[in-house]
Amino acid sequence: MSTPSRTCPVQHGSPIDTDGPRVSLYSEEFAADPHRAYREMRRQYGSLVPVNLAPDVPATLVIGYHTALSILNDPEHFPADPRTWQKGVPGECPILPMLEWRPNALRSAGLEHERYRQANVAAIAEVDLHGLHATVERIAIPLINAFCQDGAADLISQYAFPLTFAVLNATLGCPPDIGQQVATGMAAIFEGVNADKGNAMLTDALFELVTTKRKEPGDDITSRLLAHPARLDDVEMIHQLVTLYGAGIEPQLNLIVNTLLLMMTDDRFAGNVLGGSLSTRDALDEVLFTDPPMANYCVSYPRQPILIDGVWLPAHRPVVISMAGCNNDPSISVGEYVDNRSHLAWSVGPHSCPARSMAYLIVQDAIDQLLDALPELDLAVPADELSWRPGPFHRALVSLPVVFPRSPPLNVF
Repeated sequence: MSTPSRTCPVQHGSPIDTDGPRVSLYSEEFAADPHRAYREMRRQYGSLVPVNLAPDVPATLVIGYHTALSILNDPEHFPADPRTWQKGVPGECPILPMLEWRPNALRSAGLEHERYRQANVAAIAEVDLHGLHATVERIAIPLINAFCQDGAADLISQYAFPLTFAVLNATLGCPPDIGQQVATGMAAIFEGVNADKGNAMLTDALFELVTTKRKEPGDDITSRLLAHPARLDDVEMIHQLVTLYGAGIEPQLNLIVNTLLLMMTDDRFAGNVLGGSLSTRDALDEVLFTDPPMANYCVSYPRQPILIDGVWLPAHRPVVISMAGCNNDPSISVGEYVDNRSHLAWSVGPHSCPARSMAYLIVQDAIDQLLDALPELDLAVPADELSWRPGPFHRALVSLPVVFPRSPPLNVF
């Protein structure tokens, strides 16, 4: 992370922004040690930090827990609609697909947000969680069997990603061929490489899914969205599904991986596989506090210059909540995570995640299936040699190589 000067680019007492130094959230240096970066930011700026999300894309990063709560619970002054902001953003901007306006709950305000939110909450609420257990098991076992006799694996490419993706496709009723196009498009968007092409590929694939489900509805989230009284049209449906895929793949697979990393490197959890005292759920809750998979997101765009914590925030400039920074705010962090779910990893307020029960179940089951089959998992390289993917939003490893005693395949039911 570059070392900014003591002069804050967003001047105290003035809504006029200046061209001072900004912290680059997209650099490899930031990705390698974001927690050190958050500490430096806090010393330098307090709760509100001038950052760049990409080259020449300025924003304000919120790293104060109580400041974040006030913003997340104030959609009137901090709406999530980016349309005015994005008028000045080039179409080739690598993070535009992650932030641009879409007719969905994540990027809307007021009555529009309420309409989209109600449809999504209703469709997700009807997911059979007991059936979801069976779905995760059905998908996990063949994946584990594909590498359990090798004694080594990359848990991202061989397990966490294909499992998360297949489970989400099952709950959305998405056929594998359409799903593969979705995966390629989503990967491009999250990586910021050919993001515009990825966005187009994603849109085409989801239009095909919507068309298929209008003709042949099933017991799945997509069909329930189509049947909801909100009467979502094809364009609106595509963008509800963009949100569901965006929230259901990358954050969940990173949560699986980051939790497994904690469990393999911390003796409090490493012993759990062979009978220790702390559970997978305990590890999961700790990761949601200390290293949430979406580290910086929950973006809003003030309608007018607004004074908060003694700092004027410009109108229509992204205000990004750092879930990682806020959760580790010394003013609230007590170092106790068991049964403590006051973190912001699911967000709070009108845009809080409506699928947290599903996410908890999928992630916990995925981890437990793996550790039940291969209880002596260990990292194949020292933890400090693992590489983290650069990007302003996620906390994501490039790979998670592991070794373990070779094991016979599990029974497939």
